[in-house]
Amino acid sequence: MFRSLGRDAVSASRAIYLFASSIAGFCFWILGTEEAAAHVKWFCAYDAAGQPRGLENVLCQDFELLLGVALLWLFSGCVVERTSLGELIARSLNRFTQSLELHTELMMRAVCGFFFISLWAVGGIILTPELKTTSALVGPLQLVIAAGLLSRRTMPLSAAGIAVLFALAVRDYGTFHLADYPIFLGVAAYLALTGLQKDLFGVSPLDVVRYATSVTLMWASIEKWAYPEWSFPLLIEHPGITLGFNNEFYMRAAGMVEFTLAFALAWTPLVRRVAAAMLLGMFISACFEFGKLDVIGHSAIIVVLIAIVSDTRQAEADYRAPLLAPAGLCAALTVTLFAYYVGHAAIFNTTIL
Repeated sequence: MFRSLGRDAVSASRAIYLFASSIAGFCFWILGTEEAAAHVKWFCAYDAAGQPRGLENVLCQDFELLLGVALLWLFSGCVVERTSLGELIARSLNRFTQSLELHTELMMRAVCGFFFISLWAVGGIILTPELKTTSALVGPLQLVIAAGLLSRRTMPLSAAGIAVLFALAVRDYGTFHLADYPIFLGVAAYLALTGLQKDLFGVSPLDVVRYATSVTLMWASIEKWAYPEWSFPLLIEHPGITLGFNNEFYMRAAGMVEFTLAFALAWTPLVRRVAAAMLLGMFISACFEFGKLDVIGHSAIIVVLIAIVSDTRQAEADYRAPLLAPAGLCAALTVTLFAYYVGHAAIFNTTIL
């Protein structure tokens, strides 16, 4: 009996070691894709109305290979989630993030306040660095939003202010450009719902901003395939982040990593927490590479990711069969690519293929 227990313990230890080693290697690769976390429109010239790469160019052999790897990793993560190893990982995360979960609302309010005060201090920015404005009303509104976060009672007013800024950005830059940033509407919804102590048709405030973050990053990843050339000057300036891959392959890989992790944010409890932790590593490492502009611009998404990592809720209804994950990822990828290319063609009269 004791020999059997010993063999089981050794087998379990080996399994944990192999799994941890694989995760560590994958994380190392992900952390090298810092450009995936640095919004290229903040650092390089771009033409949002320009002709994107045709889908026949995007859907190449490298893309298919990367998608296959992504499907395998996502499926494996879903399988592990309901095992003893998954429970061990969840408990470890819980111990590490317990105090953070208790202060999620405070973190969100503090970091959002920092974000809007920073925008006011820099000046001439609506919501993100490339959304420039000369309006004299934007700066005071940003200060009012930050002040409203000091009290739960006035958080809905701050949420309304964020919605006004988003509407101004849509007016000045168009709906397609602002499709990059639904996370701001998610943050506004979180602040309003939290201030009012309500859910959105049974969806909690944190889940609302989580879904908005997922959509934001899935949409942004399409640009890495549609306009990889926007990032090439950045890759020349920071050659180390390509890990030795050529620029074309690197951009395809960065887009697939970002899309897969973004989709995972909308999936089951442990999968989304691990995905959020990986994305968090990407965004934080990008801050060291690209400086204070990246810190300010991504502070809101960083605090949202911390909140997702710290979310210990594990309702049985949140779990799904592992085989649904690859199907869901393929469906999300198809819908997002279709919406991006068809929407761009309809608005800017570009071609799809």
